[in-house]
Amino acid sequence: MLTYQGHIVLFVGGVGGAKLAHGLYHTLKPQQLTIIVNTGDDFWHYGLRICPDVDTIMYTLGGLVNRAQGWGVADDTFTAFETLRRYGESPWFRLGDQDLATHMTRTARLREGATLTQITRDLSASVGIKCVILPMTDSPVSTIAHTQAHGDLAFQEYFVKHRWQPALRSLSFVGIEDARITPEVSEAISRADAIIIGPSNPWLSIQPILQVPGLRDLIGGRDVPRIAVTPLIGGRAVKGPTAKIMAEFGLDVSVKTVVEYYSDLINGFAYDERDAAPELPTDAAHIRLNALNTLMDDEHARQRLAHDIIAWLADWSMK
Repeated sequence: MLTYQGHIVLFVGGVGGAKLAHGLYHTLKPQQLTIIVNTGDDFWHYGLRICPDVDTIMYTLGGLVNRAQGWGVADDTFTAFETLRRYGESPWFRLGDQDLATHMTRTARLREGATLTQITRDLSASVGIKCVILPMTDSPVSTIAHTQAHGDLAFQEYFVKHRWQPALRSLSFVGIEDARITPEVSEAISRADAIIIGPSNPWLSIQPILQVPGLRDLIGGRDVPRIAVTPLIGGRAVKGPTAKIMAEFGLDVSVKTVVEYYSDLINGFAYDERDAAPELPTDAAHIRLNALNTLMDDEHARQRLAHDIIAWLADWSMK
């Protein structure tokens, strides 16, 4: 039986991170968990503010998610979407009717002057979530994919419309220079007993969070366990374009590359037990390695990984 009583801050993107968030949520007490979510994917669509990663976390923890997809609402209908098509529109971003209600509520609240943090808190409470879910910032930030064949694409055009097939040259984050850490994010990190970077895509999902001015220093300045969980198993991503992007950026597709990417920020790294332990460079010798079963292919596996990570944190000060 776990007796860990610390407060954990988890950084995540969408589907991959949502699995670990779900496992931790059902293993810890709600007050022990704060989830900080990427908002670089957020965009305007038909006049509505869409927050894909925030909503994926919310739907997953609220028990609403379409489990087959990992996003969207289970058993949703698509009357509005089909009506748009009947009107001659070509909506490439498919939104269900219940999902639309989320975006309509968010947009109305934003226009009334509420912050994204306030709105996310209220929406989460409405679906019964007891832990805290925070957007990485209340400031608008937009991830831009600079591609070889299609030029510059807004993130959802790259990821959804083009199904992340265009080769990437680089990424940029419009608005990041003016983004501000919210008091809620600052307070959560400042009181955290442990910080976890989930197995989300390090470049698409975690990088926007870490580029919010001052956030990286705030995390790195905490003298607590700061661990990252591998997004790779056997040199492949379980889902999504992580390995593909690494290759396009000229990086070795390996766990070692991921460790090196986070090396100035973390002091612990969980790699998959199917892989060999990564050889750490001298400047990363401070990082503790732990081989865990990181494949979360069902609800039991999510909670198993959460349990193993929490057990590691509980033993941290003893080593």
